[in-house]
Amino acid sequence: MIAPKADFASIKARLHKGIIVSCQPVAGGPMDVDEIVVAMALAALDGGGVGLRIEGAKRVAMVRARTEAPLIGLIKRDLEDSDVRITPLIEDVEMLADAGADIIAIDATGRARPCSLKGLVARAKERGCFVMADCASLADGRAAHDLGCEIIGTTLSGYTGGVEPNDPDLNLVEAMNDEGFCVMAEGRIRFPEQAKAAIERGAWCVTVGSAITRQEHITSWFVEAIGPKG
Repeated sequence: MIAPKADFASIKARLHKGIIVSCQPVAGGPMDVDEIVVAMALAALDGGGVGLRIEGAKRVAMVRARTEAPLIGLIKRDLEDSDVRITPLIEDVEMLADAGADIIAIDATGRARPCSLKGLVARAKERGCFVMADCASLADGRAAHDLGCEIIGTTLSGYTGGVEPNDPDLNLVEAMNDEGFCVMAEGRIRFPEQAKAAIERGAWCVTVGSAITRQEHITSWFVEAIGPKG
């Protein structure tokens, strides 16, 4: 039986100025094992993380069985007729709610999608979950906020076309904060100083993924910094 979800004010207070760790290993990599994801999650909490972002209903349920920390759940799909990957279907919302997610992350960009954002948000709320809107722009954030999404994230800034930037979009963090949103800074936050800067620019909390849980990426950064053998 899934425990009743807390009210958002309680969750929001727990997340304030905290680090949420995204435990999503490289797909198909050696760390892409259910039990390893659970271990990553528990280690992140031991290090002071205030919440977790977990992909896949099975893994959400496994982590939920081990902690009461706020869980942001999502399901990624590669669809033939849409570039939207993060929780694109109503059935994804259903599975994540059943698995015990407190918050469901949903792609909130304006791209073509198989299910309307309005419908996905409404279903999440019907199931007692809160919604994190993964946005690419201020316009995305405004639209998602108008639909009642409790958390507005910068997750997809720089990932919907063009050259991917190297640094987090702190200008978007600040712009979203100026709108009065509960802002989750996410995307390319690789150093503690960047997380601190995001809080200083108005983020309510910060999600860090690759820099903590993707060893392949972290190792490659060091290798590239040293340069080729010569």
